[in-house]
Amino acid sequence: MAGDHYYMGEALYQARLSLDAGEVPVGAILVGEDGKILAHAHNFPISLQDPTAHAEILALRQAAEILGNYRLSGTTLYVTMEPCLMCTGALIYARIKRLVFGCPDPKAGACVSLYRIPSDPRLNHRLEVTDGVREAECRELLQRFFQEKRKNNQGAFAAPI
Repeated sequence: MAGDHYYMGEALYQARLSLDAGEVPVGAILVGEDGKILAHAHNFPISLQDPTAHAEILALRQAAEILGNYRLSGTTLYVTMEPCLMCTGALIYARIKRLVFGCPDPKAGACVSLYRIPSDPRLNHRLEVTDGVREAECRELLQRFFQEKRKNNQGAFAAPI
């Protein structure tokens, strides 16, 4: 079975698709217990004009439809940037077993940076979190995107990291 490094490479591929589409370059891959990729997605909130169209949410929707169940127990989500509050909440409700992410998001991260939602004992589900997998590559994509946006828009966009 492939490891974290491999699956994050697949998430990075998705993030590059986001970058090519003019979206914030975040990619996600949902993997089953057997190591099979169940879903893959990248950010689409700008193109879809949908504030919930984050890579994580789109991957969860795709997998739930394929499996015919909103509970995705035993799965692992690989995402290039630390999930926000919305996405982390969705991971909890979907009963994701494990989250692996690349770079932290000190401005909106809900797993280790601003909040620690996955380990909050008040919730009825907790998920295991592994961070820093291929962190430099994930961060570089985001930085490149926001540097380009600032250059083209005289600072209208601020980088999340």
